Amino acid sequence: MPARASRSRLNSRQSTSAASAVAPTKTGIDVLEEQNFAPLRGKRVGLITNQTGVDSRGRRTVDVLAHASDFQLAVLFSPEHGFGGRANTTIADSTDAATGLPIYSLYGDVRRPTEAMLASIDALVFDVQDAGVRFYTYITTLAYCVEAAAAHHIPIFVLDRPNPLGGDVIEGPTLDPGKMSFTGVFPMPVRYAMTIGEFAQMFNAENAVGADLHVIAMQGWRRGDTYDQTGLAWIAPSPNLRSVNAALLYPGMEILQAGGISVGRGTDAPFEFVGAPWIRAHEFVAALDRRKIPGLSFTPTRFTPNENPYSGQICEGVTIDITDRGALGSMRMGLELADVLRRMYPTYFRLPSTITLLGSQSTIDSLVRGESPAAIVAGWLGDLDKFRRMREKYLLYH
Repeated sequence: MPARASRSRLNSRQSTSAASAVAPTKTGIDVLEEQNFAPLRGKRVGLITNQTGVDSRGRRTVDVLAHASDFQLAVLFSPEHGFGGRANTTIADSTDAATGLPIYSLYGDVRRPTEAMLASIDALVFDVQDAGVRFYTYITTLAYCVEAAAAHHIPIFVLDRPNPLGGDVIEGPTLDPGKMSFTGVFPMPVRYAMTIGEFAQMFNAENAVGADLHVIAMQGWRRGDTYDQTGLAWIAPSPNLRSVNAALLYPGMEILQAGGISVGRGTDAPFEFVGAPWIRAHEFVAALDRRKIPGLSFTPTRFTPNENPYSGQICEGVTIDITDRGALGSMRMGLELADVLRRMYPTYFRLPSTITLLGSQSTIDSLVRGESPAAIVAGWLGDLDKFRRMREKYLLYH
């Protein structure tokens, strides 16, 4: 079966819900425009953004700020994947062709704004669409910018955007102490159910950073809304995150790649396929079907990715279809897949390597002992409740 033969689909209930959103959400840049940019008046501004930084009319935040009066847009910064969001390598500094402004890369040898980069500005603005997942690096870049703003005594303004996964479901293990990294900047679950503005407030307060932080809140976003219920056009935040369904599967799928699995990168539906040259598709699907994983169905497939791992090699595996979003637990799904792979293909699947993004040694140890994924997920509840209580202080939306 070719890789393009199947897609994740919304069921009719989900399609109706997505279409019934009352009005399009106004993101932070739209609200800032309605305020006539009052918070930025008289300032020289540095903007952290990429292709997702657009207003409701599709205009780049860069251009909106560059053509505004009463303040000066002076410097640009880009996160992982670059200013256009198409790169999968480290990024060099560059220049924005439309404005002529310098673009400093925050995903190269330097990942934090330096004193030299900040020398010509007296305010930072952050406008990047996040994925709502702990190991997605845009929140780390935001955290580093909050710290840089505090260190250089300049205010930082976060133009808020929706959590594409919604703001209710908290899921996954909490990051282990001592495992902080560029893919884990704060001790929280994999799915933390906060917007970037809410996360910035939490990071600033809980770490006692002391930044002069201002969140330009959205209007019209409800906590239960996934991105396709906002009325906003989907703009892929990175090359492989091409749809809301892919974003919902991503937290549980992405942890598997380090174990030696293709998760569909280099196909036309990343994160909707999982496979490897050593998997036998029909026996793999049979094992998954016996587990009755909520909210999902699996179909045998064959695909040839053009990205590593297994670039150019024929892989057998499964296509993953979302049948019920309300029942889907993306981290439960990831553990179920990992457990089946560990049991069926112990010579090939490297479970310990998944610690890179999973961030929880106890979760891996539990799988090795043969505990069921459902029991492991239940074991997270105490930590999730603790996080939920702490997070409550920083929520901006209902």
